[in-house]
Amino acid sequence: AKKIEDGRVLKLIRRYLEAGMMAEGVVSPRAQGTPQGGPLSPLLSNILLTELDRELERRGHAFCRYADDCNIYVRSHAAGERVLAGISQFLSERLKLTVNAAKSAVARPWERKFLGYSLTWHKAPKLRIAPTSLQRLEDKIREVLKGARGRSVRATIEELNPVLRGWAAYFKLTETKRALEELDGWLRRKLRCILWRQWKRPYTRAKNLMKAGLKEERAFRSALNQRGPWWNSGASHMNAAFPKSFFDRLGLVSLLDTTRRLQCLS
Repeated sequence: AKKIEDGRVLKLIRRYLEAGMMAEGVVSPRAQGTPQGGPLSPLLSNILLTELDRELERRGHAFCRYADDCNIYVRSHAAGERVLAGISQFLSERLKLTVNAAKSAVARPWERKFLGYSLTWHKAPKLRIAPTSLQRLEDKIREVLKGARGRSVRATIEELNPVLRGWAAYFKLTETKRALEELDGWLRRKLRCILWRQWKRPYTRAKNLMKAGLKEERAFRSALNQRGPWWNSGASHMNAAFPKSFFDRLGLVSLLDTTRRLQCLS
């Protein structure tokens, strides 16, 4: 109310804060916090944390803040410890906010993340995707692939594509490509593994390998190798039978190709 005089906006904010939470069809009252995924949290954080921005500017710090996520850059570890203690005190005493100690630390820029991104350790650092962001995508892909053995690869790809397309659009600012290449390769291997499991019998595997272009001798030798599905999905016979071009024809979104295309459009 110190910042906004419009009573209608204040009333709307209060209704947001007092709205209940629905879990499994049951509404329960909200004791604290804001609705997850709504527009209220960034609005309130910007209203409240403008004071933090002004304080950091007054102290001459280089910083970057988005909503309640903030990185402050200093020249030494000792300076970082002093700033962390000082800003934590400012937030608790001046703004009456609690700093999340588990997520707060003094570290090198490449050891931390900001909005899913991190930096390389080079003298001229590049923007890269944070390891935790890569891990979350892998977990999401694994979740989608859990029920993939009972359906076609094309149907699985159709379910995966919205996830991959949205993720690539968010991380289009990345300046490194190795992680994207590795993710693309890992995903294609997961899909080849599904194919190998679906075929089940050696004769079916050999027949499908021949249909994909392998010679009869190599197809039967590969089908009878008695190795596990994951090993076979990364072996040369499956890579030769089902290369990247095969998945491109099925419409699988390539993270590397998509980010490159989006960067060219930017």
